[in-house]
Amino acid sequence: MILSNISVPLLGMVDTGVTGHLESSTYLGAVAIGGTIFGFLYTGMNFLRMGTTGIAAQRFGANDNDGLRVSLGQAILVALLIAFALIAAHNPIGAMAMNLIGAEGAVETYALQYFSIRIWSAPGTLANFALVGWFIGMQNARVPLLIFLTINLSNIALDLWFVLSLGMKVDGVALASVIAEYSGLAVGLAFAVLTLRRRAGHWPFARLFNIRAYAAFFSVNAHLFIRTMALMFTFGFVTAQGARLGGLFLAANAVLMNLQTLTAFGLDGVAHAAEALVGKAVGEQRRDALEQAVRLTLKWSLLIALGFCAAYVVAGPLLVRLLTDLPEVRETAMQFLPWLIVSPLVSVWSYLYDGVYVGATRAKAMRDIMVFSTLAVFLPAWYLLQDYGNHGLWLAFTLFMASRGIGMHVAYRKSVLPSVI
Repeated sequence: MILSNISVPLLGMVDTGVTGHLESSTYLGAVAIGGTIFGFLYTGMNFLRMGTTGIAAQRFGANDNDGLRVSLGQAILVALLIAFALIAAHNPIGAMAMNLIGAEGAVETYALQYFSIRIWSAPGTLANFALVGWFIGMQNARVPLLIFLTINLSNIALDLWFVLSLGMKVDGVALASVIAEYSGLAVGLAFAVLTLRRRAGHWPFARLFNIRAYAAFFSVNAHLFIRTMALMFTFGFVTAQGARLGGLFLAANAVLMNLQTLTAFGLDGVAHAAEALVGKAVGEQRRDALEQAVRLTLKWSLLIALGFCAAYVVAGPLLVRLLTDLPEVRETAMQFLPWLIVSPLVSVWSYLYDGVYVGATRAKAMRDIMVFSTLAVFLPAWYLLQDYGNHGLWLAFTLFMASRGIGMHVAYRKSVLPSVI
């Protein structure tokens, strides 16, 4: 799962690197804004993966093969309905996003071009969320790795071909993402068919097309959706405030956010393992296995977080240089690199407990803590720290991540663990 997750931000880093070496920072800023919009649209729909993992893992632990089929079918059907709704409404969504972010003229033009192409990846992207979540719940990390590698390697190859060889700009970056997502979907569906053939059972189609049968699915995922949108609001707010500080800060923050995303996805690899192990323990009704899973994944999360801190101390300047060769963007990014060095140890707690709560299907507690950290910590901190410019923005973001971790740790000990089994 760590290998799978790290491959995702590497793709974003290649997008940044390709556009960061073009002749103008306008392209880099446009892809950063386009990526932020899809962060809201796609990562906002990440409840499809998280909710499916928790439900599938518990049904796997209970050896409910028909339930495993229902969990996959429901997730894919909901994913496709949401995807087609996004495509139908993409023009007003794009216009509203540009108004909220407030980018400069040329950046806005290219960002809209990127958005109007990449939106066609929605069915593939959201169906992949469902498939990856289901396989993690099945305790199978190899297939998600194959899906991610297919998506990211093909995307990287197409990025380089379209932009560097064919001379395309942000349109090439967006088109590469569309093709790559459907390539990954083909791999995921093929392995899902093979997996279900090995597990006796049948498809209870009445449950797939009965709205009332979706009660458990939506009760978990509605909370996860709100939680994820609050998280993406915070990330989007950082990008928007960078844009308001000026194009140079927007580009520099885009470079640094790639490192933050790399950290998040690396630590989430252990969190996904926690989802599968905790969910299986809950399905088996084994409290000892649940507590062992939490202790083990926490230990590995801390070790990996320390590794990220050390890597950014040693190789942070090199990573910045790899992502852009624009001197002013490099210089600005280096001023704020220390925030990325401390980030892994501040963030690790929230990432790990996300996995624990997902496996235990305690989505309401996740939602409450995230909303509190966003509204009662991040926004007030940003408001009070505005005079410190971009440093104030990064400090507010760091306090937000710390608040999430502390809140989830306290809630786990006091309410989540006693109520699970």
